[in-house]
Amino acid sequence: MSRILIIIPARLASTRFPAKPLAMLTGADGVPRPALHYTWQAGLAAARVLGTQARCVIATDDQAIADLADAEGMVSVMTPTSCTNGTERCAAALVALGEAPDIVVNLQGDAPLTPTAMVAAVVARLEADPGLAMATAATPASPAVLAHLQTDAAAGRVGGTTVVCDSKGRALYFSKSIIPHVSPGTTPIESVLLHLGLYAYRPAALADYAARAPAPLELQEGLEQLRFIDAGLPVGVAICAAPGWEMIELNNPGDIALIEPELARRAALELA
Repeated sequence: MSRILIIIPARLASTRFPAKPLAMLTGADGVPRPALHYTWQAGLAAARVLGTQARCVIATDDQAIADLADAEGMVSVMTPTSCTNGTERCAAALVALGEAPDIVVNLQGDAPLTPTAMVAAVVARLEADPGLAMATAATPASPAVLAHLQTDAAAGRVGGTTVVCDSKGRALYFSKSIIPHVSPGTTPIESVLLHLGLYAYRPAALADYAARAPAPLELQEGLEQLRFIDAGLPVGVAICAAPGWEMIELNNPGDIALIEPELARRAALELA
């Protein structure tokens, strides 16, 4: 059984949505709680499924988040403010913790609707292919999610990330634009894959990533995973079925009203 460390990177200094880990979301029980609470619960659920050698920790550079973690009974570790993205923060957390897991999972703090099964699928994707440096997840965009992406794009907002893969299921490119472009009468809309904020790394690849300078396309798109692509490091993509609720990430304040009913829908499905 692999030793797995699930890390939830969380920071307050988001450009698009400052302090979003502390944004209040009302769940199925009608009680408002910080967004980070729901992601932490998702991490704990994944750790239980992955086995006794899996555990969960929050990586942050802000005392307010560390204080919230302590108050909520979460485990946290402080990381440098110089970390520019969640992958760098995971690498720094691994160093700070002094641990040597077989796999590090990055469960992004703005993805409270991440299904447990998808975490397991990403870990399995990495375990199944020794040639991969990292694995991530994607799901076919539902009409509702695609419409949400298109609405955000039309309004000049970034609402999500899409990915295209090769025939072996390895990522060719990630973009905050909707890819591939859908020409009228050609590619069916179902081919659009929504990338999810979920990664599993081999520790050596994570350290290699942190030692590299940001890649030009990484900076242009604002997508940390493009540093792996730029370096020629193979990235596997686990294509996962939709779980029965919309996996909307907390990217903008307007997403709160969209996420809250999905939290209730998820709770109802998991209790059924």
